[in-house]
Amino acid sequence: MSGDGRAFVAGAADARGPMAGRAGQPSPTMSDRPRPFRPPDHAPLAVVTRGQAVESVHWGSVAVADRDGRLLRAAGAPQALVYTRSALKPLQAIPFVRAGGPDRFGYDGAQVALLCASHSGEPRHVEAVRTMLVRAGNGPDDLQCGTHAPGYFETRGEVPPPPPYSPLAHNCSGKHAGMLACCTLHGWSKADYLDPGHLLQREIRGVVSEFTGIADADLVAGVDGCSAPNYAVPLAALARAYARLAASEGAQASGDVAPRRLRDAMIAFPEMVSGAGRSDAALMAAGGGDWVAKIGAEGVQAIGIASLGLGIAVKVADGAKRALLPAVVAVLDQLGLLDDRRRGLLATFARPPIVNYRGFTTGAVEPVVVLDPG
Repeated sequence: MSGDGRAFVAGAADARGPMAGRAGQPSPTMSDRPRPFRPPDHAPLAVVTRGQAVESVHWGSVAVADRDGRLLRAAGAPQALVYTRSALKPLQAIPFVRAGGPDRFGYDGAQVALLCASHSGEPRHVEAVRTMLVRAGNGPDDLQCGTHAPGYFETRGEVPPPPPYSPLAHNCSGKHAGMLACCTLHGWSKADYLDPGHLLQREIRGVVSEFTGIADADLVAGVDGCSAPNYAVPLAALARAYARLAASEGAQASGDVAPRRLRDAMIAFPEMVSGAGRSDAALMAAGGGDWVAKIGAEGVQAIGIASLGLGIAVKVADGAKRALLPAVVAVLDQLGLLDDRRRGLLATFARPPIVNYRGFTTGAVEPVVVLDPG
């Protein structure tokens, strides 16, 4: 997986390739193009079996770090640059909570958890977000997250109805409702609240720098699926951020109660962070008040362990969701964090079967990750 070290720019093999300008579309400038790519030295995290043979291999990396950024355990390339995707959401909510926003608008614990959520669009999620918007003087039309089919249909194995869909059911609508409320709180403009130069996004960028330990000027920015700014950081820096989010007593003593409040809300209302049957809810239930967990798109998972002051970050290199949770459960086990109760609660995710269209089990997703000292 490490490759031969040759650099290339994806999609730009020649001037007439996919990156070349088309009629009515300007050719991209150098700043628009992807950075030269050199594959990180990822390690196998999980394999997919069929019968007695391995059919596919999913590579990736793991980082386990403390709140000071010390890398304690790792697999693959813990310094590989990865987009945080929805694992960033608790950090994106910190400026609003630090400014007293939840108390100003009367948000309860479940709604504070929704600030960090990739929810399933269940009726309870939709109604709670609607209330959040109303209490801050906003409405569904102010949301700039876009729309998609509510996620709970997939969780239940059901086919969603045809569009249109409400932005309230978008998995990021709680985050966006909080961003809009933060703008109301400060009297900031709302129409451009996702602009990277907006005061809100500048504050969020500062929090990302603070928690990851990456200098503001060194943060690599991109646009998330919900159109909000997102950042790529070394995987170990994401683990550090979750160690700081989880073990937030020191911050509370210094007067910064925001990390602790967000952590506690996520742990108290895990199904508002995700939804019924979802992995983040299962992880936080298994943690019994000690683990805060947030998944991200493209094979990202971050977990903070409060009692140990540790953060765990996992990235599946090819973005395959099917490999993520088996690897995560295996990492937790290798760290000595699983007892019989926790193994039972996470059994669904540990070695999921591969089932064909007639319902026959043909194989499984098996974790093969091995943690080494950092």
